[in-house]
Amino acid sequence: MELRLGLIGYPIKHSLSPWIHKRFMQQTNIEGTYRIVEVLPDEFEQLITRIIDSYDGFNVTVPYKQKIISYLDELDENAAKIGSVNTVINVEGRLIGYNTDGIGYVRSLESSFPEIMEKKKSKILILGAGGAARGIYVALNQCGFQFIDIANRTKEKAEAIAKLRKKSTTTEVIGLKQAEEHIGNYSLIVQTTSVGMLPNQDMVPIQLHHLPKKVNVSDIIYQPFWTKFLKEANDKGANIHHGHTMLLYQAQYAFEIWTGIRPSLENMNRDLKLLLEG
Repeated sequence: MELRLGLIGYPIKHSLSPWIHKRFMQQTNIEGTYRIVEVLPDEFEQLITRIIDSYDGFNVTVPYKQKIISYLDELDENAAKIGSVNTVINVEGRLIGYNTDGIGYVRSLESSFPEIMEKKKSKILILGAGGAARGIYVALNQCGFQFIDIANRTKEKAEAIAKLRKKSTTTEVIGLKQAEEHIGNYSLIVQTTSVGMLPNQDMVPIQLHHLPKKVNVSDIIYQPFWTKFLKEANDKGANIHHGHTMLLYQAQYAFEIWTGIRPSLENMNRDLKLLLEG
């Protein structure tokens, strides 16, 4: 029997998820399909029940990561805490929602910079306060990092994320200008906003004039592969963490949820990099 997988969102016709999951299925000798399911916002409520019932598992992306929740039977503890779902498994008609973004990010970080994971007192700065920032904050919190600050244009959204912290974690909510001025205080900067994504690749979320050398700078955007933010950080001598690695690891975790098998990412990092660079 073929495994029926898919991605629901809009617009998503250029998504790389089919490429990734087809590689996973080939590697693990699992027969199946992974389809793109573009659903217009004004057709979502009319079509979603019929769509989700026809899949063994599916991913969910913008703009439906919160909207899908009311159609599910159960949420994983992480997804409930984050308030966002990007992966669903159909277990004998029972739909269970997960969020793989934060765990995927931490796995990718550990793969690229394993030394960071050993330094729980390192100061981390998250730029942005959207769904991705929320998932990454929760995952870093669960890893035991003690100092995680959040910089955002509007502080209310960042403060809502900060409320999710453990008692052992200290979080300060700051403005973007303050982040620019105190960027040298951090060992890891995580850029989670859409600023710099195609077609607005000439934009940056903050200026990096005060960025010291050897700081670890991460951008979860993967198109373009080299965002302007990462280019400027690289010019300053930072250690660079590209967004395509998070894409791979969150997909790996989703596949693991659906099949119970964790596929290898050997060579996929390189191949996806080449694909993104054209």
